[in-house]
Amino acid sequence: MSKVTRTGGAQSPEPHAADVHDLIRVHGARVNNLKDVSVEIPKRRLTLFTGVSGSGKSSLVFDTIAAESQRLINETYSAFLQGFMPTLARPEVDVLDGLTTVITVDQQRMGSDPRSTVGTATDANAMLRILFSRLGKPHIGSPKAFSFNVASISGAGAVTMERAGQTVKEKRTFSITGGMCPRCEGRGSVNDIDLTALYDDTKSLSEGALTIPGYTMEGWYGRIFSGSGFFDMDKPIRKYTKRELSDLLHREPTKIKVEGINLTYEGIIPKLQKSMLSKDVEALQPHIRAFVKRAVTFTVCPDCEGTRLSAGARSSKIKKISIADACAMQISDLAKWVRDLDEPSVAPLLTTLRQTLDSFVEIGLGYLSLDRPSGTLSGGEAQRVKMIRHLGSSLTDVTYVFDEPTVGLHPHDIQQMNRLLLRLRDKGNTVLVVEHKPETIAIADHVVDLGPGAGQGGGTICFEGTVEGLRAGDTITGRHFGDRASLKETVREPNGKLEIRGAKTHNLRGVDVDVPLGVLVVVTGVAGSGKSSLVHGSIPASEGVISVDQGAIRGSRRSNPATYTGLLDPIRKAFAKANAVKPALFSANSEGACPGCNGAGVVYTDLAIMAGVSTVCEECDGKRFHASVLEHHLGGRDISEVLAMPVTEAAEFFGEGEARTPAAHRILERLADVGLGYLSLGQPLTTLSGGERQRLKLATHMAEKGGVYVLDEPTAGLHLADVEQLLGLLDRLVDSGKSVIVVEHHQAVMAHADWIIDLGPGAGHDGGRIVFEGTPAALVEARATLTGEHLATYVGA
Repeated sequence: MSKVTRTGGAQSPEPHAADVHDLIRVHGARVNNLKDVSVEIPKRRLTLFTGVSGSGKSSLVFDTIAAESQRLINETYSAFLQGFMPTLARPEVDVLDGLTTVITVDQQRMGSDPRSTVGTATDANAMLRILFSRLGKPHIGSPKAFSFNVASISGAGAVTMERAGQTVKEKRTFSITGGMCPRCEGRGSVNDIDLTALYDDTKSLSEGALTIPGYTMEGWYGRIFSGSGFFDMDKPIRKYTKRELSDLLHREPTKIKVEGINLTYEGIIPKLQKSMLSKDVEALQPHIRAFVKRAVTFTVCPDCEGTRLSAGARSSKIKKISIADACAMQISDLAKWVRDLDEPSVAPLLTTLRQTLDSFVEIGLGYLSLDRPSGTLSGGEAQRVKMIRHLGSSLTDVTYVFDEPTVGLHPHDIQQMNRLLLRLRDKGNTVLVVEHKPETIAIADHVVDLGPGAGQGGGTICFEGTVEGLRAGDTITGRHFGDRASLKETVREPNGKLEIRGAKTHNLRGVDVDVPLGVLVVVTGVAGSGKSSLVHGSIPASEGVISVDQGAIRGSRRSNPATYTGLLDPIRKAFAKANAVKPALFSANSEGACPGCNGAGVVYTDLAIMAGVSTVCEECDGKRFHASVLEHHLGGRDISEVLAMPVTEAAEFFGEGEARTPAAHRILERLADVGLGYLSLGQPLTTLSGGERQRLKLATHMAEKGGVYVLDEPTAGLHLADVEQLLGLLDRLVDSGKSVIVVEHHQAVMAHADWIIDLGPGAGHDGGRIVFEGTPAALVEARATLTGEHLATYVGA
């Protein structure tokens, strides 16, 4: 700070020591692919981190700065409390100075528990329950009486107590009035199980009658069934008596003893209810998900009509509105209804509830309803729902960290998000944003560009400074910052059409539309206008349709691109054939695993409340395989050297010569096509960025045989330079005879399309209609919709 001379000639004193800490300093960061990165980030400013996908942005912002702040905060709690918290290791960095409390708003999907809704996730439901317990007529009980997660229970019995030196017994009764629908247990849907999908009744259990995944007679299930003595293992199921069939299917948990071991026998159906049907179907493993979809039919609960609530909870109303009606309303309408309530006795509650609902509207989520299951929200919607609790916060000097807050947003909505980010900054907070969209980069006070490449080719700082400096700089981001895709001079002609008639999924209003086939079709519109409802809810999921959604890839640190894509199978077989041994030897999760680390490559030491320590395994030196396995070679390389190869090198290796393996080469070519040529085959999935995971999923689905590809925002997590490569991939798919339907907001993809279907005009009940169908050029010329206006500005028309 400069010294200021006063009129009296005396100089102002030096700045106070507390006023000089206005930078977050990072020196020598080596997390994931970062290469001794050093950077100084100004506090109380908006700083954008950009660079190609996989360049190290998340490693710097989330895994270094945010992780260390969280670790230091956790250390302020007592050892007892830390025992209940996740233990965090200190990031690999030399100096981290000037940190403040970090609030992370990431894109992780919200819990997909069937009982979790938008209302329960944001505490809006909790406030509504209190409101109805105070003002609802007739009065039915406490807030628990309006909760679909609380069951009504009652009981009676004797209690023994000491009173005046004597033992006294008294009869006590208790009851809890909950709001849970007893039929569906608060889930809103009931299931009907097709018994023919559970077993083949012409066979006996010993002959393998059960067709449920994992229910084999060779393992523990076989021992439990045979040891229970409830039925004959060698008799065909169709010849069972009523009692035997009931014991097989419906018996309640019963203690049994098998081979001297105490076990519990339970009927197949209650066992399935607990193990598979109580979970989100989409979160199950693929083979189990396929079984559930084949064997179980889910229908709306006839008792509560899908509201999840008991008849009593639905009977209590305020101004003719029940809590079920309130939760089913569009949030923008609910906010208006709450504003019209004037009841001094609950004034503080109404004020807070109004603020929460108004925040939904302000952040562009007014089209949601509180009863929307949280697992159905997109990554962008989930991130904005998490933002709601911070918008009205009085905290200042906090560091907010955002992971691509514009994902899933129409260009019109991006302007609104930009205003919210600036508002958080103007309250005196430090805002760190990982982002690719030029519209958001343009509002930054400070830009940090990482690169120059991805994976091992990235991890360095290419540029630090202002947006103007970035534009003028010679980095990949700077060179592509002003990129604008131009409209096609000629568009492809369709070779057929997919007819959609009377589509009414969610907010769609009986939509009739013909989707042209054999061309690149982009479905667009503001967030909440009904795009995903039209594409995923109306296009039949037949064998010819391959749908790539935004669902998260689940994987442990043992999962890697080779295991996820199925690439490891042909590689293992090729090694086994070349060396005349078993394929299982070349799996680090099976017979080939190093005995010292069980194939993990590192040894983890749990230090209770302190962060655990991981050290490279001394036996295998981090290679994960037994020493004897590494003696086997294919094309002069052992299995650990192959897994350390990047995709491009591996594609050459398996494409020709002694190691030629066509099955592996095809998978590697698809990985290179989606821009993942730099990834190592054995890199853990847990270290991949969101954009990399999305493209990994796309590469996997490209192997499926189908004529229609449905892609949901494939540009999510992609740098400006990567979008060009994606457009090339989409063109190759269409030119090979496929039909490609893309739900997308990126103007470059819209301009490149052959046909655009624009939904709107607004979100929620203000959307759900087709507002434009035609070529991008016609959309730009008409400028009749929000999309048309933004696309015209983008292409400079």
